[in-house]
Amino acid sequence: MENELKNASLIALRDCMGLQLNETLLVITDEVKREIGAALHEVGKELCKESILVEIKSREINGQEPPAQIAELMKKVDVVICPTAKSLTHTDAKREAVKLGVRVGTMPGITIDTMVRCLNADIDKIVKLTEFIAEKLIGVNNIRVVTEKGTDVIMPVKDRLILPSKGVMRNKGESGNLPSGEVFLAPWEDKTNGTLVIDGSMAGIGMIKSPVTIEIINGYAEKIYGGDQAKAIEEMLDKSGRDARAVAEFGIGTNYKAQLTGMILEDEKVFGTIHIAFGNNISMGGRIAVSSHYDGLVKEPDVYFDDVLIMKKGKLINYNM
Repeated sequence: MENELKNASLIALRDCMGLQLNETLLVITDEVKREIGAALHEVGKELCKESILVEIKSREINGQEPPAQIAELMKKVDVVICPTAKSLTHTDAKREAVKLGVRVGTMPGITIDTMVRCLNADIDKIVKLTEFIAEKLIGVNNIRVVTEKGTDVIMPVKDRLILPSKGVMRNKGESGNLPSGEVFLAPWEDKTNGTLVIDGSMAGIGMIKSPVTIEIINGYAEKIYGGDQAKAIEEMLDKSGRDARAVAEFGIGTNYKAQLTGMILEDEKVFGTIHIAFGNNISMGGRIAVSSHYDGLVKEPDVYFDDVLIMKKGKLINYNM
């Protein structure tokens, strides 16, 4: 596993982040993901001018800011990679670094198994699939998701920024998850309505044992029910205030190597699934600035872009892998 982790770290830094000999790398990790952080740092030392490894105390929730000193350090390097237990993706620290041209790859909840499996996928294959779906979204007014378990939700998305996350960040100011493979965007605030049944996994919770139903009214999760996990999700969202219940994101997974594991970093990339997130969406062109972001995964969806069926029970229409 040591060699596999080293090889996966090499792919992440060299192939995905495009790390160069004349560049500086900052690896931000925590006590939970220390082994992965150390592996990336060791590989980084072989690839670039200087690799810096810092360990912070694990954050309490996804989207919580890193220490101010670390946020400043992020602005002073060429590449930042973040194997941490909680997500630094939706933070001001990441956004400010990106504005200055820093390339940032976040790896919230990453495991060695996920690194090895997903980073060994054919990048060109993921890029092709991601671009295919992103192109289908151009000009779409509404996205509708329907499942046999009860999901039926409509999200207005006209003129929203379409974000194809291919897992390749080689140009100044590019950022995203590693590993990646998804197309996502922020539905218009206060406009999403319908029923969402989460039957895959939920960030901060893990695998869903029994489907959790969320009633969405005018962009907010107003009712959450379906057992003990539903109660846990409700409590988790309410820690950050009212806007933590706001619909923040719709995404489709495009990584054919990703598997459903209970770890949302990988789960939301699973080809044939969709996810809807609640909370912060500033990084994707939205206006919800709350300090949390939680994705819920839906399996075997029917997905409509306006009135066109794009995906049937998780199978993409008119696309050959």
